[in-house]
Amino acid sequence: MSTYLKNIAGYKHNQLKNKSFDDIQKLFDKSMKRVNIFVDIDIELVEGSESAKKQKVDDDKEKKELKQCFEIVPEDEDTVDVIPLAVKPVPIVDWKIHHEGKKSYYQIVRADGSSKMYSVFSQMLKSFDREDLEDLYKMVKAKYGSTRLVEDLDLILYGDLKTMFEPHVEDPVWKNQDNYNVLNWKLYDSCGVHSLRMEHVYIHMLVEKMYPLTPITLSKM
Repeated sequence: MSTYLKNIAGYKHNQLKNKSFDDIQKLFDKSMKRVNIFVDIDIELVEGSESAKKQKVDDDKEKKELKQCFEIVPEDEDTVDVIPLAVKPVPIVDWKIHHEGKKSYYQIVRADGSSKMYSVFSQMLKSFDREDLEDLYKMVKAKYGSTRLVEDLDLILYGDLKTMFEPHVEDPVWKNQDNYNVLNWKLYDSCGVHSLRMEHVYIHMLVEKMYPLTPITLSKM
């Protein structure tokens, strides 16, 4: 039922994880009822009647809820793709470093055999949800948590994920932050990550975690 509510009804993982079975059941029943008795949101209404006013309020609410069933992903070329959450990508099972000429890419592999290339970690945040991030971090940490990284891209990916999930005040990124100017600050809502682009470094932060940002950095933001 939780999987249905996340993929079809647009609920986020954090909205469901602390709810009881009965609460999940009520949300599921409500969602199924809405599907089974769906009324065209552009229905003609009789002007001035109480039933018409109530119908309009219900329709506006329906529109808002239906919009939650789609995720709009901006692309670098200023185009927009609308991706139904009902066809959310299957879980990540592996990642590789793919070399193409002088360029290198992260290749993210999913359980159905499909894969996608990313040149930098921040590109992943546009299409990832929180579960994708957590799965990727577990895999990277399991492989490189206690060994020496040999690929530059692997080192960068592990560093970005470790800073995000396990921040430590003594890490160089936090100790040197006052030396960098803030160039850009944005939120990737699909995965709940703040991305702070500074000179020579990116800092990615989960929205619910506390990070050792200094007053100087905060004032620049």
